[in-house]
Amino acid sequence: MQTPDSTSSPAMVIVGAGHCGGRAALALRTAGWQAAIHLVGDEPHHPYERPPLSKDLLTGDKTAEACALLSDADLLEARITRHVARVTSIDATARHLTLSDGQTLPYQSLLLATGGKVRTLRIPGGDLPEVMTLRNLGDAAALAQRLTPSQRLLVVGGGFIGLEVAASARKLGCEVTVVEGAPRLMGRAVPEPVTERALALHRERGVRVLLGVSPQSITRTATGVRMDLADGSSIEADTILAGIGIEPDLALPQAAGLAVGRGVLVNAHLQSSVPGIFAAGDVAEFPSVLSGQLVRQETWHNAETQAAIAAQNMLEGELAAYTSLPWFWSDQYDHQLQVMGEPALAASSTTRTLDDAGGMVIFYLDANNRLVGACGWGQTSRVAKELKLARTLVERRITASADVLANPATKLKSLLSNAA
Repeated sequence: MQTPDSTSSPAMVIVGAGHCGGRAALALRTAGWQAAIHLVGDEPHHPYERPPLSKDLLTGDKTAEACALLSDADLLEARITRHVARVTSIDATARHLTLSDGQTLPYQSLLLATGGKVRTLRIPGGDLPEVMTLRNLGDAAALAQRLTPSQRLLVVGGGFIGLEVAASARKLGCEVTVVEGAPRLMGRAVPEPVTERALALHRERGVRVLLGVSPQSITRTATGVRMDLADGSSIEADTILAGIGIEPDLALPQAAGLAVGRGVLVNAHLQSSVPGIFAAGDVAEFPSVLSGQLVRQETWHNAETQAAIAAQNMLEGELAAYTSLPWFWSDQYDHQLQVMGEPALAASSTTRTLDDAGGMVIFYLDANNRLVGACGWGQTSRVAKELKLARTLVERRITASADVLANPATKLKSLLSNAA
């Protein structure tokens, strides 16, 4: 605990001391809350950003300290009390919660920003010490120690984390194999033309990529570990990374009587089904601003933007609705992928070529030619400006014909000017 705030009077309490929780704590102070703020999380680290875990932290280009959102000095200045503990129970009627260290914290409003727990390989040998996951700073530090030149890394999962780690490991001189059970990389989140370019890039950079195969078991060998696959083949490695995503831990909110689905169910104001309790970030399932359908997003942008809205609404004044459109990115080698909006809502799509090196943006339009999403890919230094403009077009929900968007002669900036 890092401030002398009393735990005997109602306060703002945030469960989950990660990116979303840290941002929400600061936002409460900025919004004018003067009483106690308690930030509870079981990691020993201060709140930090997670995107560098699979990239800069592994390659040594960034330190753990550089990823932190709050320092000791920041916590003291903002009068935020941090508890390194687990929440064992929530009494929603009495509005207090109990910590694993025995403390009881009364709250005026409570925010659940607990993120998710990493999925593990549930196969024989999946619990061997050579089989690792990547979710926190400790995981990144342990994995980085093993990524030395000529080490053999086997990545299970061809999603964003798996591919980013593969790219980092190749930069460090490792031999890398990626195994993906689906017929293509990055699943349903990314359109096939982009996944094809990503696949080609990884293979060009020396990654062995196996699609449509799934792991069956892992055993130790004299020189490392061996993974047997469903097709009868096997792969030997020094380290295996399970990059198969996360899932929200819903035991605590369920025990407190909150409605849950694929996450904690909240309305547009990020309020749960129980008065005084909010949820934000990876754990929240909320109505899409475009479709109204319930969605759950595991992105930096979602954690960042929902933290501010949740903090404002916890003050129990005028409620604000969460209206940000989805956006995420993935850096792989010197390339970047971005997805913005909700491409699944489109009635049609059109492709714009950005350069002669495979750069592209796929625009997604509804039946009225209004932009509802976009997906871009290319060498970061060459396509960054166009991807930024594409995102702005989607955010402003510009209406434009497919021909105009696909025409390389059309200046995307001019579409913004016309709309204005």
